[in-house]
Amino acid sequence: MSNTKISIRFFDDREVRAVWDEQNAKWWFSVLDIVAVLTDQDDYSKTRNYWKYLKAKFKKENNQVVSATTQLKFLAPDGKRRLADMLDYAGIVALGKTFPGTKANRFIEWFTFSDESIDGKSKTKAYALFESSFIDSIEVGTAKGLQQIHAYLFGGLYDFAGQIRQKNISKGGFQFATSHFLGETLKQIEAMPETTFDEIINKYVEMNIAHPFMEGNGRSARIWLDLILKKRLEKCVDWSQISKQDYMNAMMLSPTRSNTLKILLEQALTDKINDREMFMKGIDYSYYYEENN
Repeated sequence: MSNTKISIRFFDDREVRAVWDEQNAKWWFSVLDIVAVLTDQDDYSKTRNYWKYLKAKFKKENNQVVSATTQLKFLAPDGKRRLADMLDYAGIVALGKTFPGTKANRFIEWFTFSDESIDGKSKTKAYALFESSFIDSIEVGTAKGLQQIHAYLFGGLYDFAGQIRQKNISKGGFQFATSHFLGETLKQIEAMPETTFDEIINKYVEMNIAHPFMEGNGRSARIWLDLILKKRLEKCVDWSQISKQDYMNAMMLSPTRSNTLKILLEQALTDKINDREMFMKGIDYSYYYEENN
């Protein structure tokens, strides 16, 4: 399992985990995660018992959902990997249709759309980055390096992939760096030191204020940050340890109070810099941070 690709998607801020099946070239999704989402249940035991009830019911009705399940080892609440029921894409859609109500309909719409959206396609590219030789050619800590990452993630999806913006942009009332002076601003950021954790985060904060692209800044900059941490400190951020709300609040404060962000990121540092699962989880959370923002 250590070499298996694990993906986490989020529906109503709940995890929906999946495992990549290399042999059959498809994702298998955790049935218990889906049942928890559709029943709005936080109790693992109750979710498991409800799935047992559903399986018995489906068997009596000769519903094909049960026969479509497979079992793979998955992380249980006790921290151990245990065999768990999994369904593929078609199986999850079929399972969702057995639940009544608007939430189930919303889930199916989200589930069938997410992989075909720009973010879904970009995330697939981000997964591939870990195993590509391209990642070793990315300039670390430079504006060009950030452009290389952005072009890789969004090439073919945005016509401005990898290109520094020529227009002014703002978000939530905050005005990012003026486009007219952006070239000079990026040179100044490049020149910032990156030998200590504090210096690296200061540089990351300034790059966020610069916001050099029309779209896709956060997703690109978090990979850029991890590459700097990896090269300079032999560390990276375990993004799964940082909640969306905490990260967003810290980033909003960072232009004037960067300590909140520094504490948040420092507590989530790990030395698992070559761990594929850590990288994949990081991508999942990074894209999750950007949902509906």
